[in-house]
Amino acid sequence: MSSLPSRRLIRPPSAVSARPDRRALLGGALTLAGSGLLGGCATAAPPSPVRPDFRGPPPLAPIRARPDRITGITVCLRPFRAAGPRLDAETVGDKLVVHNYGHGGSGWSLSWGYALEAVRMALAGGARDIAVLGAGALGLTAATVAQRAGARVTIYARERPQETRSARATGVWSPDSRIALSGSVDAGFPARWEAFTRSSFRMHQQFLGLADAPVEWTERYILSDLRPSGPSPDPMGFAHYGGRIRDLTPETVTLSPADHPFPTPYARRAALPMFNITAYARMLVDDFLLGGGRFETVEFHSPSELARLPQAVIINCPGYGARALWKDESLMPVRGQIAWLVPQPEVTYGVHYRGVGTISRRDGLVVQNSGPDESYGHDDANEAPDRAEADAAVAMIARLFPAAT
Repeated sequence: MSSLPSRRLIRPPSAVSARPDRRALLGGALTLAGSGLLGGCATAAPPSPVRPDFRGPPPLAPIRARPDRITGITVCLRPFRAAGPRLDAETVGDKLVVHNYGHGGSGWSLSWGYALEAVRMALAGGARDIAVLGAGALGLTAATVAQRAGARVTIYARERPQETRSARATGVWSPDSRIALSGSVDAGFPARWEAFTRSSFRMHQQFLGLADAPVEWTERYILSDLRPSGPSPDPMGFAHYGGRIRDLTPETVTLSPADHPFPTPYARRAALPMFNITAYARMLVDDFLLGGGRFETVEFHSPSELARLPQAVIINCPGYGARALWKDESLMPVRGQIAWLVPQPEVTYGVHYRGVGTISRRDGLVVQNSGPDESYGHDDANEAPDRAEADAAVAMIARLFPAAT
């Protein structure tokens, strides 16, 4: 598993009294990266008294954020429901349909927990031949869980996993991102969300250390030019339940300027799981096919068309497609665009600065403008790539790495 170097450089008192410029540090890191020495042992300074509690900034490979390194732009519509994801069952003709959609920006993060409950509901009547609608994050995990429970499973979808909206997700652990509005959920929702989140977290940890790193831990730096003054603005009242699962991830640490190499006075560091979605989805597909699962390419336009399926039980995981298929007007799009930069395997961390975030995945550096608050992109169903937005987002990240551009 790739991880951020944990050692800290010890500096003599002279270095403390004349703190090096952070831009110079990033430029130096670039030189080291080019020479192959980045992450190696530092040359020992002449013996002298040191402050034993001083920790210098970690050696971080700089991100080469330039427009000419953009290899593609993708847009994802997150399926948001104010009341939270739909997880219930109804009878449609002679079919039992278990709905499992509307997870906002938390689809990959919550997929396993919701899949476990959806499969329990689907198999409760004894059926062992199951249909799954949709091949995104929720469909793949529901099919996998049902298969592991002994069911024969067929996935019916218009697109293969690599073509779905789930494939265009950022790939970060974000279990309460646009999950609901706090004033629109029922009283039991927070507890259910916590249970599903913990189940998902445990499942994701089983994929650590595997070839192609479908899941790995990375560190993120949240940077600011101004002193953080409290919670971010939230005009819509999104639900936030991070406090319920604080024990799952390390504590976010506030850093002094001496403890990070970025040209901003304020920084925090967090460690969170990340999903290399290309490898993750391929692994799930391979396991599904090896277990006897089947894909059928089909597009449904109305629930009545489900009558032609041979299976009596269907797990419905169409993501944002449920708005048209099930005429679910409670499902709202939240637009999110990613600019893909050439992969930099030496970059093992992510940053967030002025509403723009980037994270290094095995298939590329993803750069996304997340806006001033979570309402950014809400009720915007435009899936056309916006090159100007991509260029502006990359330019924002470039400010942090002046020596690398």
